[in-house]
Amino acid sequence: MTAESLRIALLTYKGNPFCGGQGVYVRHLSRELARLGHRVEVIGAQPYPVLDEVLDGSGAAGLSLTELPSLDLYRSPDPFRTPKRDEYRDWVDGVEVGTMWTGGFPEPLTFSLRARRHLRARRGDFDVVHDNQTLGYGLLGGPDALGAPLVTTIHHPITVDRQLELDAAESWKRRMSVRRWYAFTRMQKRVARRLPSVLTVSGTSRDEIVQHLGVRESRISVVHIGADTDLFSPNPAVPVVAGRIVTTSSADVPLKGLVYLVEALAKVRAEQPGAHLVVVGKRAEDGPVAQAIERYGLEDAVQFVKGISDQELVDLVRSAQVACVPSLYEGFSLPAAEAMATGTPLVATTGGAIPEVAGPDGETCLAVPTGDPGALAAALLRLLGDEDLRARLGAAGRARVLARFTWARAAQGTAELYRAAIDAAPGASVRPHQKTPQETSQESRATC
Repeated sequence: MTAESLRIALLTYKGNPFCGGQGVYVRHLSRELARLGHRVEVIGAQPYPVLDEVLDGSGAAGLSLTELPSLDLYRSPDPFRTPKRDEYRDWVDGVEVGTMWTGGFPEPLTFSLRARRHLRARRGDFDVVHDNQTLGYGLLGGPDALGAPLVTTIHHPITVDRQLELDAAESWKRRMSVRRWYAFTRMQKRVARRLPSVLTVSGTSRDEIVQHLGVRESRISVVHIGADTDLFSPNPAVPVVAGRIVTTSSADVPLKGLVYLVEALAKVRAEQPGAHLVVVGKRAEDGPVAQAIERYGLEDAVQFVKGISDQELVDLVRSAQVACVPSLYEGFSLPAAEAMATGTPLVATTGGAIPEVAGPDGETCLAVPTGDPGALAAALLRLLGDEDLRARLGAAGRARVLARFTWARAAQGTAELYRAAIDAAPGASVRPHQKTPQETSQESRATC
């Protein structure tokens, strides 16, 4: 390895690796960056990220976690809680509680303010700061404010989520609540326009960032993310359960399209009574999905699982005859890439960047329009009834992921952007070369 090792601060205001793509992104990207020889310090708030152990050539940890705690106002089992008096530490805590009390979502702003303070106190500790879609005011000001150049990942503009939730709102009160909750997107739009280096995960997301956030295309670089192809891999020893369909979804997030998949399942069961759905995610006790399950009499045909281990998740996907991504929009779609990596055949919509990941209809997946239960049902029935098609799409899907969408490739592309940001920073100078553990080992062998 000839490139110099970098000291990276990777910021994430939410790090849960079992719910939402941000925690998955931080976990896998940080591991692969450390394996390249970089020293990565993840700085995050609750729920804290789960990181993998990576040791450098000297046996020291190449990857570490620094906790930058919020007031954790949305924690289970007492979300939207009011903190006790002795929990308040400073004015940022007051902003966090006040925003929550008035129906807003404070964490992107308040985490950015805490991160700015933390980074300024550690000036000189990092070569680059990588923000994972916080996009808060505290991250403005460049290297003078943060102590190092900033690179920011925007998975997709949250304004897309906001609009989908407004479209699904059934009353003016609900629309008012959605607008207030997503008020932070105004800040994210202002901040995004002032960022020198934006990284995103798909060409579709790049186009949406230009359109929705007004970021100049010349400032945006696409680095595809991917699946952990060692973990998500085929295993013939895992028995496939007849009629099983697996999806990953937050039950009542309209963007995920789960309600359409439930309706499609009802149609499928008219021809294949053994068909059933396993949803990786939390079950909502009320709302459109719960109402659809009750309306179609699917209580025994839809199962929700959450909090399962990585291995349990992989084996669940392997056990399915079909994986399904019914989303109305995705900035990338990790569930699609992970299902394909296991060799499980995929039915996916054409929402957002999903076709960029899943590939051509009939070659690596079966593709259907968004929001169309009839088309979903037809594709699911076709795959459930055709073993040869399942085998062909499953093999082609894994080959596509191996060629295009791995975390090792993502880390390499991200590190290149770090170096470009460092070189472009005002007053940038060449740092003395810091040898990686691999280079040190190679030199030692050469002199023996």
